[in-house]
This record gives sequence, C-alpha cells and structure tokens, in this order.
Amino acid sequence: MSKKRWQVFPGKNRFFCGGRIIMAKQINVFFVTLVLLLGVCVLFFVFDCEYLSEKVHWLVPVIAGVLLAFTLLFLFRTSFSDPGILPRATGDEALFNDRGADNNVDLTQSSANFRNPPRTKDVQVNGETVKLKYCFTCKIFRPPRASHCSMCDNCIERFDHHCPWVGNCVGKRNYRYFYLMIVTITILCIYVLAFSIAHIVMLSREKENTLITAMSETPASVIEALIAFFAVWSVLGLAGFHSYLAGTNQTTNEEIKGSWAQRHGEVVRNPYTTNNCCGNFTKILCGPSYTSLLRLREDKNKEKRDMEEVKKKIEKLMFEQQNNSNNQGHWTNSQPHNGIPVDHTDLQTQLPRTPTPS
Repeated sequence: MSKKRWQVFPGKNRFFCGGRIIMAKQINVFFVTLVLLLGVCVLFFVFDCEYLSEKVHWLVPVIAGVLLAFTLLFLFRTSFSDPGILPRATGDEALFNDRGADNNVDLTQSSANFRNPPRTKDVQVNGETVKLKYCFTCKIFRPPRASHCSMCDNCIERFDHHCPWVGNCVGKRNYRYFYLMIVTITILCIYVLAFSIAHIVMLSREKENTLITAMSETPASVIEALIAFFAVWSVLGLAGFHSYLAGTNQTTNEEIKGSWAQRHGEVVRNPYTTNNCCGNFTKILCGPSYTSLLRLREDKNKEKRDMEEVKKKIEKLMFEQQNNSNNQGHWTNSQPHNGIPVDHTDLQTQLPRTPTPS
C-alpha cells in the first residue's frame, strides 16, 4: 500500500488525524499553555461566575465564555495548521539547482566539473532590491521573507518566528490567527483579573471583613488573580509588539535582523508596506487565505504517476502532429475519393504541372 506524503515528510514535525493536523516535534509547552488557560477559566466559572452573575450581571460569565471560545479557536487554528511550509526540491530540481542553475552545462557530467550554486540572487520587489537566499537543506532559493526554521527543519514562507507556546511555527498561513489569539487572550486575562479582584472586594464590603478575610473565603479568586496578573504583562507586551509589526507590515524575523533599518546612513524602504497603518492591518487580517503547498494527504507517488501520464500524452500529441505534418506534404492520404482510398503520392507524379509564367 502506497504511503501518504505526511508519512514520509522530511521535516521535524508531528502529524495527527491522518495528516490533517501538523505541529512541531516539541509540543510540551503547548500543553502547558492549554492547562494554564483552561485551568484559570474553569476556576473562574466555578468559583466566581455564580456570585458575579447575581451581584453584577448575568452577562459576566457569558462574555468570559465567548472570549475563551475565541481564544481556543485561534489557538488551535495557529497550532494545528501548516504555517506556510515550502516543499523541498525533488531530485531533479535539486540536481538542477546544484549543478545547472548558474553554470549552463550538461547535467550528465561528473560532479567534479561543477561549482557550488550562488548563495544569493537579487530580485526587484516594488522597486526595491531583495536578496533570495539559497537553502542547502531544502535545495531551493527561498522566496522573499522566507526563512529556514531550525526547530522544524523547514523553510517557512513569510516566516515570523517559532513559538513553543503554540507548538508550531508562525508564518504566512497562520500569522493572522496567532495575532488574534494574543489579542483575545490579553483581553481574557484582563477580564479575569478585574472580576476576580472585584469578587474579593465585594465580599469584603458585603460582610464588612478585611481583604485578608475575604481572600481566605475565596482562595480560588486569589489564584486566578495571581496567574492573570503575571500573564497579562507578557501577553499585553506581545500584543503591543505584534500590533506594531502588523501596522508596519513587518515580521519578527525582519525586526530582529533589522532588515528595513537604516544602514550606513542609507534609508532602506520596506517594499511590502502600504505606507498606511490601516492598510497594513487590512492586508494581514483580511487578506486572502493561502492554500497549503504540501498536499500531505496525497499518495507520495501520485505526482510521479501524474508526470508519467502527462509525458505519455505529450509524446502521443507530438507523434500525431508529426504524422499530420508528413501527410500535409503529400496532400491527405487519409481522405477517400468516392469512398475509395486513393494514394495521392502516385497521382502527384501524373498531374500536369502548372506552367510558370515567363
């Protein structure tokens, strides 16, 4: 039985549900994220929401549930999807890139006659020169903004960073969901922190006790408040940083490397920005959804079989065209005369020639 592509995938990834879910090899931190998120919310729903729905408003637990649902949705969408992995070169493509891409020589020669391919190529993107780097692992020239992730051992299109908290890379296909996840989780942390503190304060005022006494009556609220307090600073800073990146249409990788920073007094313009904050946000958050290039659930030999079928069709078409061109030089051998096939080759020798005008 032929294996699927995900079963022979060369990168360092884990696959679940028959190749429908793709994650990084190290996913332990992802489960820590899930446990912390669900644990705090379960404590909040069990020990705080009943009191708050009676004393404040019944919408308090409803809003918390909606925020949690959206956070989990964006988290799973980020963690379980292909971030934009670029397929590695096939054997023939790798041979062409290694030997023939820049040398214009016969690929059947020995390897001693070839030099290594160029490490970079220059292309123009919106009037700016961008270098394409050659990946010696994937045997391809990486597209603009792509980079090779050492954790997953894959080239990722529009690579942002590898995030252990979601157990996956963040790239072209899942960046919008990552950004929406950190925004919703920031709002959720602030929401839980505010209402858990409100629960403690309202208890102390209701029974005219001190805060310490009220905290002893609802220790779960204290645990929620502490976890949310320490979490909100990291996720709030992360949300602010990625809001800046989205507003300027940059990636974390480009920002860290200073790809569009001023160098030696020379201004380097970001060719991908729309020069408008709203336009950049719209492009990232409301842009088209990109199809995965991996085709993980197909048979690994399907492409080879398809190429063989295409090759046969091309050979058949070329054979037919060659026969037609040969027949046109002798009139048309296949057309009958009064239902009787005629050999026009002999007739051509018997027909009188048209006199040439003098």
